[in-house]
Amino acid sequence: MAEPQPSQLMQGMKENKLFKMAFAVTGIMSTLLIYGVLQEKIMRVPYGPNKEYFKYSLFLVFCNRITTSAVSAGVLLASKKALDPVAPIYKYCVVSVSNILTTTCQYEALKYVSFPVQTLAKCAKMIPVMIWGTLIMQKKYNGRDYLFALIVTLGCSIFILFPAAGDISPYSRGSESTVWGVSLMIGYLGFDGFTSTFQDKLFKGYDMEIHNQIFYTTMCSCMISFTGLILQGNLLMAIDFVSRHNDCFIDIAILSTVATISQSFISYHHPQFGALAFAHP
Repeated sequence: MAEPQPSQLMQGMKENKLFKMAFAVTGIMSTLLIYGVLQEKIMRVPYGPNKEYFKYSLFLVFCNRITTSAVSAGVLLASKKALDPVAPIYKYCVVSVSNILTTTCQYEALKYVSFPVQTLAKCAKMIPVMIWGTLIMQKKYNGRDYLFALIVTLGCSIFILFPAAGDISPYSRGSESTVWGVSLMIGYLGFDGFTSTFQDKLFKGYDMEIHNQIFYTTMCSCMISFTGLILQGNLLMAIDFVSRHNDCFIDIAILSTVATISQSFISYHHPQFGALAFAHP
């Protein structure tokens, strides 16, 4: 029986990588679509007969992270893998703080811009990822990468600055809302680009199991977001709101579940394809 030629092996490896990439993109896009729709519903649609709005974005971060942390711990225990940290704890905390800031900016931005606008704006994540990649990983990108990123960013900026006339937010205050919305989206893109790049650095610098990083990062996020809720005095108010609106509780539960699945897709394929691959539209 003839052995496969090197060219055939290379072709098989390319096809396998393309299949994994397609699987990753399909999983991420489908879960993030559900995640985004629920985000907008929770932050922009009133609950109950009194038309109350949910305002506690940090509580959503806490619920998302505690769910993801519990699932990742369960996976590590079920697979009999060590729960001990591979990297220094402070490095997990760096990712955690950046990730909390990312998610908070994302939720808060939904008060001022619509979900379609926010989704399109995420395409501009390429430039922050390239900047952070150059600063943190000493990566080099060619002129075509920068040109493509610039064109996409300009297109996104036009769409944000000139929204559709029917896009009405409960927090809308005309041009002031646009400024706040754009500022929060810039914060989101900057912090998200840093998070992706620093995760890339951790995967390449340590022999790290995927769920190990997820567990410690989300545990740090749980503690930080919980502390933030207490300091803001919003913890009991958020719990009271959810207890009075069962549909809000269900939305948050589904949001946290979908966020966990999405995080698993992203983290599983992140070491193979890198931060910039998932920054493309």
